[in-house]
Amino acid sequence: MSRLDRYVFRQLLVSLIAVTVGLALLIWLTQSLRFIELVLDRGLSFAVFIELTGLLMPSFFAVILPIGTFVVTLFSYVRMSSDRELVVMRAAGLSQWQLARPAIGLAVLATAICFYLQLSLVPLSHTAFRTWQFEIRNQMAAILVQEGVFSSVGNDLTVYARLRDRDGTLHGILVQDSREAGNPVTILAEEGRITQSPSGPRVTLLNGQRQQVERVPPPAGSPPGTAPTFRLSVLTFGENSVDLARSGRTDDDSRNRDSRERSVTELLHPDPAENLPERDRRKFFAEAHQRMSNPLTALSFAMVALATALASGFRRHGGGFAIGVGVGTVVGLLALGLAVGNLAARNNVFVPLIWLHAIGPTLVSAWVISGMPGWPRRRVRRAVTA
Repeated sequence: MSRLDRYVFRQLLVSLIAVTVGLALLIWLTQSLRFIELVLDRGLSFAVFIELTGLLMPSFFAVILPIGTFVVTLFSYVRMSSDRELVVMRAAGLSQWQLARPAIGLAVLATAICFYLQLSLVPLSHTAFRTWQFEIRNQMAAILVQEGVFSSVGNDLTVYARLRDRDGTLHGILVQDSREAGNPVTILAEEGRITQSPSGPRVTLLNGQRQQVERVPPPAGSPPGTAPTFRLSVLTFGENSVDLARSGRTDDDSRNRDSRERSVTELLHPDPAENLPERDRRKFFAEAHQRMSNPLTALSFAMVALATALASGFRRHGGGFAIGVGVGTVVGLLALGLAVGNLAARNNVFVPLIWLHAIGPTLVSAWVISGMPGWPRRRVRRAVTA
């Protein structure tokens, strides 16, 4: 690598690190706001908050790095063109490909990092993240019950306590349990205490009532179309217990592994014992090819930036045109990638489009940087002198 290549590569690398880290921290800040309640209102430690949100960072970097590579390459080369640095380099005899060499090296480095993130680190971090979520929603449900607050333990269980003593005793308790479809239960109790059981946290209630709305079918011989009636049953108890561990109806409760937790091999060849529906198999197959091809977008986006910056040439009024063309092209490619991914997930016949979307911009950009050989050019008529 020549001294000139090292000079350009160093500028690109420093800018890429700054842009990628800045964007990742910005996204981390916005995404972590939904977890800050666990620290402020529900008693989780700040270390748990940092570890939980930190597990999201690899997926952020995997998404940001290709876009950051494009932004840094485009703006750096447009700036060098505006400062006439590229003019001087061309005058020194450097070709288009020699000018593009530092950016291509940076793009290859970003592509390698994206491959490591997508194929190794992101599945591991997402698995750890979902495990933490499952732990908080189930085994740590006891600390989620705060006095004077309607605490939702999942989407179908709400617990309210008017007071909570230092020893953990609850006073003035209301429990709304909708985990059994069609039969909601409301429990009122004077006091109670949360204890741990092998199946998870459990609240033991003392001196209360259990109210349940039951659906009563119409009696035999009723006219067709007779609507069922509902009956309120009330049970007074001296002691009752409610399991706070969610045994309900969502995927997180059974800890089913989603596509982001699986390796590429598991996505391509799911375990037959899981009895996955055909729709999920198609989705997993498309997800595997997307995970293998997405890192190549770091190289393709950088090539698009080079093609727009180098082919536009020097402009006296700045490089706004090149920036607009490059940004518009990449935005279109991102939208096209989402459409192609959804199409391939529905029908695996369209999976080759995923690879075409990842590699096609690189080939077209290379053709543009090479001077578009084979493209018909206008012939310049020379003036005939007498």
